[in-house]
Amino acid sequence: MTVPGRRSSTFSRLLRHGFTDPSGAERLLDVPELSTLRGDDVLLDALGATADPDLALRGLVRLVEAQPETERQTFTTTLLAAKPFRDRLLGVLGASEALADHLARHPRDWESLVTYEAADLHPGVAEFERGLAEATDEVSLRVAYRRCLLAIAARDVCGTIDVAETAAELADLATATLRAALAIARAAAPADAALCRLAVIAMGKCGGHELNYVSDVDVIFVGEPAQEAGDAEGGEAKAMQAATRLASHLMRICSETTVEGTIWPVDANLRPEGRNGPLVRTLSSHLAYYQRWAKTWEFQALLKARAVAGDPELGAQYIDAVSPLVWQAAERENFVPDVQKMRRRVVDNIPAAQIDRELKLGPGGLRDVEFAVQLLQLVHGRSDAGLHSGTTLDALAALAAGGYVGRADAAQLDEAYRFLRAMEHRIQLYRLRRTHLVPEDDEDLRRLGRSLGLRTDPVAELNKEWKRHAAVVRRLHEKLFYRPLLDAVAQLAPGEIRLSTKAAGQRLEALGYADPAAALRHLEALASGVSRKAAIQRTLLPVLLGWFADSADPDAGLLGFRKVSDALGKTPWYLRLLRDEGAAAENLARVLSAGRLAPDLLLRAPEAVALLGDPEGLKPRGQEHLEQEVLAAVGRASDAEQAVAAARGVRRRELFRTAAADLIGSYGTEDSPREPDPGALVDRVGEAVTDLNAATIAGALRAAVRAEWGDELPTRFAVIGMGRFGGHELGYGSDADVLFVHEPREGVDEQDAAKAAGKVVAEMRRLLQLPTADPPLLIDADLRPEGKSGPLVRTLKSYAAYYHRWSLVWESQALLRAEPIAGDRELGERFIELADPLRYPAEGLGEDAVREIRRLKARMESERLPRGADPTLHAKLGRGGLSDVEWTVQLLQMQHGWAEPGLRTTRTRDALRAAHAAGLIPTEEAQTLDEAWVLATRVRNAVMLVRGRPGDTFPSDPRELAAVGRYLGYEAGHVGEMVDDYRRITRRARAVVEELFYGA
Repeated sequence: MTVPGRRSSTFSRLLRHGFTDPSGAERLLDVPELSTLRGDDVLLDALGATADPDLALRGLVRLVEAQPETERQTFTTTLLAAKPFRDRLLGVLGASEALADHLARHPRDWESLVTYEAADLHPGVAEFERGLAEATDEVSLRVAYRRCLLAIAARDVCGTIDVAETAAELADLATATLRAALAIARAAAPADAALCRLAVIAMGKCGGHELNYVSDVDVIFVGEPAQEAGDAEGGEAKAMQAATRLASHLMRICSETTVEGTIWPVDANLRPEGRNGPLVRTLSSHLAYYQRWAKTWEFQALLKARAVAGDPELGAQYIDAVSPLVWQAAERENFVPDVQKMRRRVVDNIPAAQIDRELKLGPGGLRDVEFAVQLLQLVHGRSDAGLHSGTTLDALAALAAGGYVGRADAAQLDEAYRFLRAMEHRIQLYRLRRTHLVPEDDEDLRRLGRSLGLRTDPVAELNKEWKRHAAVVRRLHEKLFYRPLLDAVAQLAPGEIRLSTKAAGQRLEALGYADPAAALRHLEALASGVSRKAAIQRTLLPVLLGWFADSADPDAGLLGFRKVSDALGKTPWYLRLLRDEGAAAENLARVLSAGRLAPDLLLRAPEAVALLGDPEGLKPRGQEHLEQEVLAAVGRASDAEQAVAAARGVRRRELFRTAAADLIGSYGTEDSPREPDPGALVDRVGEAVTDLNAATIAGALRAAVRAEWGDELPTRFAVIGMGRFGGHELGYGSDADVLFVHEPREGVDEQDAAKAAGKVVAEMRRLLQLPTADPPLLIDADLRPEGKSGPLVRTLKSYAAYYHRWSLVWESQALLRAEPIAGDRELGERFIELADPLRYPAEGLGEDAVREIRRLKARMESERLPRGADPTLHAKLGRGGLSDVEWTVQLLQMQHGWAEPGLRTTRTRDALRAAHAAGLIPTEEAQTLDEAWVLATRVRNAVMLVRGRPGDTFPSDPRELAAVGRYLGYEAGHVGEMVDDYRRITRRARAVVEELFYGA
């Protein structure tokens, strides 16, 4: 009977020792077999040190109860007296429910944990073979295997061996198990054994000496006839049949489930032709396949091949024969893209619900480390035999020692890989199930965290450490290739390891640089020497090279960086900015490697780099702020040409600011994730380019007036934005559609006023079109009354008379985008008052007007699309493109704007939202039109950013097309998917247009 005071004391002690169910633990401690241990602090301390004290106690009770009466006292005495044994046993019981089950079935196996007293004793294959020696069938082999596994797990959870040593011991145990299974198979079929020689080649983690607790053991079987069988007629065929039977039996012994469970599946699918190929081949057959048919991934897999069982001479012959093929694989065509494609395919195949918990295959997971290391091994192992290791951490150390990976990077990657592997081991150890998913249950996470030494707040600490290491892996996976390139071209300290120029060039080529020789020259120019400038460049370039390579045109990025560095190299703040402000360096890399427009703008004024390091530097400035700056610059200029040059300089800087923000928002950086809403990017670009063009025109107008009339023109003058300009939807390559309106001041003759207004317009256009290095701003006034035949500028009364008497329906439609953008604000507002009744006619449009708009649209579709253009890919005039969406929205504005105030806007997306809110467009159709309009606008912006000149369709050049894809959010190798998505989205939009616009 338990005394109440004693119960309360025990309860508190159990809580202090980490038990989550103290009541249950008390009941377990009350069982007769453990009652003598109840008050023993030694036992509670040991239980409290385990990953899960409750689990450990439950397992201990089961084990004690399973002991024969005659052995129970011996067991409990040993448990209390021998601390190493106690720590090992309870450590296993607190970490593995599956091994607790094994001990309950085989209660004498606890004795195996007493046999390894020396902390430095690490059994190899021979010791494990002795542990499996008495196994004569598959059941006894499973029992012996679990007994050996128990000893490994005990050393692991107690920290006697680290994660790499644990993985190596598991691989050694697998080797011994394969040998024992083959021996059982041979004993069961001595006739088959006499006919053939069979070698078992371990692949994957077993071959790499880095096996998990629970994993498929990948193998390849090689067979040859025994000497006598080979001499007989048909001997080879019979020998291979016999070898196949032995190999199949070996696989069944290890893979089939019995009362003792399964050892692990033996997987032979890495063999030539996979599961469709013969299970066993001769050595010559293997070689013939690899020399003629093998794919790149098969040579990558062979990097870990190791002969582990069967005929040792045949196994050695196989390794010697395939090894040269492995180290020639990097010379194959498309080698690096093939490896990268396979890695992407692995990630793409992860179920969406699991990707955030996938420890092995997900981004920042174990496979990222393994693929990066293997790619570097295969590229550089051709000339450096020191890299020929199948073990990931050994290979990483060799890469660091050889200068192929920076030592600091290698150390971080080693630490992260060990942590992630330790997580994987402990997750699998719990129930000995093959999984790489981090559990979601807090109890499981608590046990996992405690097993890794995280005791204060195990769940929170585990998640923090896991995410930190995963982020390191992802970052270094991208960067891993780059730092040693500098060793090939920079002046290094004596004795420091250098790559050869050839090796550095090969690496640049492998990373996607199209002209490695030119890239090396740029690196040498930037990083050679002993100056402080060169030293800072050597610090910056490794990271920059990685960011350049993560683009469609790494060469352009590196060349642009050299040009900017040459231009600003003597400016003291430039390199300090890039070195000390991480965001500035990454932002610059993204901007320089994403296309031509932004680098061209930057190279005309390299000091704009400073914008990339200022947290506020990429935020657009409003029209009022810009206009103040432009007008102040114009006021300081000595003549009109200098005034407009200053205004265009502001425009160039602001265009760079806008393009840089757009690119960084589209690509994302470490500090700033990709903008999730493409429409927001489109709206920001449209607003920013509109504001800066309006400010530039205001500056040109002020300069033109000052040159002839001083501060006051004899007529009031306003500029009306039209089209995308009035809609605040300008792209980088858009012209500025405008109307010019004037009104004579009091007492001024109308003809004199008209001449003055005409001179102002002519001077503005001249000034804005002066040839300079700045991007041009083209003024287009073709939407004026009478088009190109009409006067460039009219009085407000003239506009009123024309629109009242002669206006056509398309001119009223064009006025939907009219908005004052420069000049006399009051005059501009009166022009809008004049336009409103025309663009929002009372009671809407008549049937004749609707038919006329539809006729004009159909005519435009048939006549204005450029010859040879693909109508499914033309962003402006093609199916479901800008014109389709805008005309549909504008028709609704003219039909219903008189009654729906929300439709009275010059902006397409605002009008579309208002039409939906008014019930004029169903939700799905509105979303379809909006998605198509945003996508088509982004395509046009992307083409301008990438090519440096406007375009309405996807570029034909593969590198330019890839750059457009990256801007739109498609990873490398997915441009086909991008084009398919564009066609699908615009096809759906066209269906909506057919219904809403044409009434189909």
